[in-house]
Amino acid sequence: MTSNDYLTGNRLKLLRNGDEYFPALHSAIASARRYVHLETYIFADDDAGRFIARALMDAAASGVSVRVLVDSFGTKRYFGGLRDRLLDAGVELLMYRPDLTPWDIRRSRLRRLHRKIAVIDGSVGFVGGINIIDDMNTPGHTPPRLDYAVRVEGPLLELLAAEADQLWRIVAWSNFRQRWMSDVAHSGDFSPKGTQRAALLVRDNLHHRSDIEDAYLGAIEAAREEIILASAYFFPGVRFRHALTEAAGRGVRVVLLLQGRVEYALLHYASRALYGALLDANVEIVEYNKSFLHAKVAVIDGRWATVGSSNIDPFSLLLAREANVAVDDAVFARELRDSLMALIRDGARPVERERWHKQPLGTRIRIWIAYGISRFLIGWFGYGRRH
Repeated sequence: MTSNDYLTGNRLKLLRNGDEYFPALHSAIASARRYVHLETYIFADDDAGRFIARALMDAAASGVSVRVLVDSFGTKRYFGGLRDRLLDAGVELLMYRPDLTPWDIRRSRLRRLHRKIAVIDGSVGFVGGINIIDDMNTPGHTPPRLDYAVRVEGPLLELLAAEADQLWRIVAWSNFRQRWMSDVAHSGDFSPKGTQRAALLVRDNLHHRSDIEDAYLGAIEAAREEIILASAYFFPGVRFRHALTEAAGRGVRVVLLLQGRVEYALLHYASRALYGALLDANVEIVEYNKSFLHAKVAVIDGRWATVGSSNIDPFSLLLAREANVAVDDAVFARELRDSLMALIRDGARPVERERWHKQPLGTRIRIWIAYGISRFLIGWFGYGRRH
């Protein structure tokens, strides 16, 4: 049994934003009796971070083995005093690639830990795109920051536990720390808990370099009716763009729900260099402007769905460690689709083809300069891979 295998017998629960995710995660940690493993890109010393940290520290104090793995770059400016408090409480803490410096220009500097997963006692797990940070703190916007996660029970959890344990061991060795939990991380209750079919998709730089992208492409190429894709950062390569335009060309409704707010200016403008060709191919683009869109999800033909940490951009698809769940289940897909359509109705604006092609010259210049710079950086940090 490997990642990418669809396993039946799972019970999955879609979680929207921090107000659903953090209480569910906290409850699972509080009920732990043997072990907790948590991975995240950002762990912030704010209300949400302290809420989860308290549960982790209480679990460690009660004798539970608690492991936390965070990305050093993503967490560095947010961690505050939480690091020392977690360590003092007996939590085992590792930093992913802590050797990065601000002036580091090595091609490997963007190989970050971007996935967000948790496994508790081998009985419940979580996969998604939500960092341990207060998503109600969105200055200048209407909160919350929008994202999703999935609570997992059943056979898929065995793969998640094994994946978590494997990376912990790798990072422990690379940090010259040979302390880790025993193989208890591989044990748990992985018996069927429901009827849903799902697969764990991971991206790394060894055995699973393109698994997430390939799963997306397979689902898009098989689509017959509708594709709804939401991505906070959208800068796909040629194969991905062609798959979307070809789907639209054969009559599939293709809807892209993208970030309308400027968060990272370079990527914001570079991604817009792709809009014209997509709009000309009858791909619908709607931009969410009400708040920050951090979602990384899709629903295809009302049956296939994915939720996870991977954006449709070079950072996620070429460089970072990512984790998604792919789900083959009409009920789950319908719930996610309903949520996305509500976002489109409530806070998004369509990008109109005619108006897009009549943008001021200054705007078009900014877009193409950003696109050129981004292409250069992709060539450097992405090892020049065609996309």
